Amino acid sequence: MTFADAMDHVAQAFEVAGAFVLLAGLFLAGAMAVLTVRRSRDVRQAYRVLRQSFGGVILLGLEILVAADLVRTVAVEPTLNNVVILGGIVLIRTVLSFSLEIEIEGVAPWRRAAMSGAGLIARAAGNAGRPADGVTSTLDREPVPRPPR
Repeated sequence: MTFADAMDHVAQAFEVAGAFVLLAGLFLAGAMAVLTVRRSRDVRQAYRVLRQSFGGVILLGLEILVAADLVRTVAVEPTLNNVVILGGIVLIRTVLSFSLEIEIEGVAPWRRAAMSGAGLIARAAGNAGRPADGVTSTLDREPVPRPPR
């Protein structure tokens, strides 16, 4: 087995990992949204949890897939044509990641503390079981305050 063959297998492993992250993240985000609906009875909160968590998963998956493209281009076929194609792919994925982050957060990244895809997933998971502001608990029917962030 040559070095190029080994690096091609490494790139394929990154691609499989990226696809797994996206697929598993979809199911996890859906489960968190269902959990939110069951606990808080607030569909809007569940939708926010779904958007935040799956948006973070997409960002993480894109980062892994960019790593696969980097390995393949740099180690397997480092031709000028492949480097230009890689540059285009990285540019498109960077714009897509930037757009997703603005969509999820509602503000531009330079106006908010930097967050990674994993940070978005963690925040969505933390919000999954909490009822929204003003929603009453089904146990005692008293307002459940949200803890400060």
